[in-house]
Amino acid sequence: MSTRVYFDEYGGPHVLQVGTEELPEAGEGEVRVEFRAVSVNPVDWKLVAGYLKQWAPLDLPAVPGSEAAGVVTAVGPAFEGFAVGDEVIWNGLTGGYRTEALVPAEQLTPIPAGVDFEQAACIPVAGGTAYSALKQLGVGPGDTVLIHAAAGGVGSAAVQIAAALGARVVGTASESNHEYLRELGAEPVTYGAGLADRVRDLSDAIGDVTAVFDTIGNEEAVAATAELLQGRSRAVTTVPGKLSAEAGIAAVRQLEGRVEEVATLAADGQITFTISHRMPLIEAADALEISRAGHGRGKIVLLP
Repeated sequence: MSTRVYFDEYGGPHVLQVGTEELPEAGEGEVRVEFRAVSVNPVDWKLVAGYLKQWAPLDLPAVPGSEAAGVVTAVGPAFEGFAVGDEVIWNGLTGGYRTEALVPAEQLTPIPAGVDFEQAACIPVAGGTAYSALKQLGVGPGDTVLIHAAAGGVGSAAVQIAAALGARVVGTASESNHEYLRELGAEPVTYGAGLADRVRDLSDAIGDVTAVFDTIGNEEAVAATAELLQGRSRAVTTVPGKLSAEAGIAAVRQLEGRVEEVATLAADGQITFTISHRMPLIEAADALEISRAGHGRGKIVLLP
């Protein structure tokens, strides 16, 4: 029997329940994975709350969680590609808050040597989204990239990837996270009124902003983005909506191969995920409360 954390009604994190389940044998094209680390993302509590049911309707009860890392324990009949004992990254839509899962093989990526389970579990969403955004923007040497909410999971990954691509980086964050951003390779600025002016004050040292990655989507971030880019369209957001659409800010498109690319960066030491909280899987409700509160640094990881 394996453990799962699930919900059978929409609501706050308190609706999560802990139960057990017996997994069937792996079928054709399926792999059974024992999860060693499960990453928590804001989309998890939004899914549980029902905010996404218009776009991602679920048959309840359902299990949240979209990324994890672990070890293959069984493969389907006549399967070639993964073997028992392989260490893998899993990325799907739901189903991650488990000790063990039966998943389609195409949702798995090998973990490179030198990357541990906790780091691997953070790669698909935070790393994959950041990588997709920066590639979509065509970021490279000579660019100065502004990243809104640069201390969060996606933002901190984007800082490191942008630096690895040869760009200069400016990151918005609270003052308590400024030294952290400097350690990652970004020039920090405080968000709030006057943001665009504070970024311009840095231009003598780092140059004018040529691209923007927005992970907030609020009025302040959108307005500063539009003001700093002055009509240039090199901006993408993880929070598309009316404000960003009117400002000409495109939604991030998730790229094929993003998990493999970020895994390689992690193996090469060019990206490391800061883990702010490590919690037992059965405390998933508390983890979602922390995620929902926002303003956290790095990632939350559940340990089955």
